[in-house]
Amino acid sequence: MKRKREMEKRSELRSAIEELSMLAKVDQPGDNLDAARIPTDSFLHVCTLILQVLDNVGPTLAVLRQDIHQNIQRLEILHESDPTKYSNLIEILKKEDSEGNARKGTSCSRAFLWLTRSMDFTVALLQRLVKDSGQNMEQAVEESYNITLKPWHGWISSAAFKVALKLVPDNKTFISLLMTKDQNYDNLKEDMQTLISLLVPILEDIHSILTFYRLDRLKST
Repeated sequence: MKRKREMEKRSELRSAIEELSMLAKVDQPGDNLDAARIPTDSFLHVCTLILQVLDNVGPTLAVLRQDIHQNIQRLEILHESDPTKYSNLIEILKKEDSEGNARKGTSCSRAFLWLTRSMDFTVALLQRLVKDSGQNMEQAVEESYNITLKPWHGWISSAAFKVALKLVPDNKTFISLLMTKDQNYDNLKEDMQTLISLLVPILEDIHSILTFYRLDRLKST
């Protein structure tokens, strides 16, 4: 409850920056990906904050938001079953890999994969807004989707996304929703740049780990 109250006092972006700053201090995997460490609790908290950022895009991303929420829940349930054993997300990947369950539709490994891809989408969207604050929001969302999620989605998900694009808020509305009362656009832009700089290298490490466990090419079922 204390963590939730503290989070409410700050923007989702600033809360995510604080959590990512702690994640970035975790030992990097280097060449030994089997010995990598990604704290499960911190990773899921970042995903929850990213979900709240995407909430500001409105009903357009309802399906994506629902997927993120379900994937967070799936990992949380396993983590809570044995918090010590599953404090490191890599242990979850190892478990399912050894059992031959990692590639199944309801696996936690798939949940981890899709949460990573959702963060790829968020980074791509924020990068576009930082580069050009006046870019058409619908175009920014579509371009971000095309390079991060679309290659892995089936035709039903892609078609649903295309229809939902019509509900994207305009650029000014989205940016105003991200800002707190004490912020101006320059402050928000700085926060977005900081979030991107922290998240990109972590995502690069995660993609290397997903490749190591042969999960990187999986498509939606």
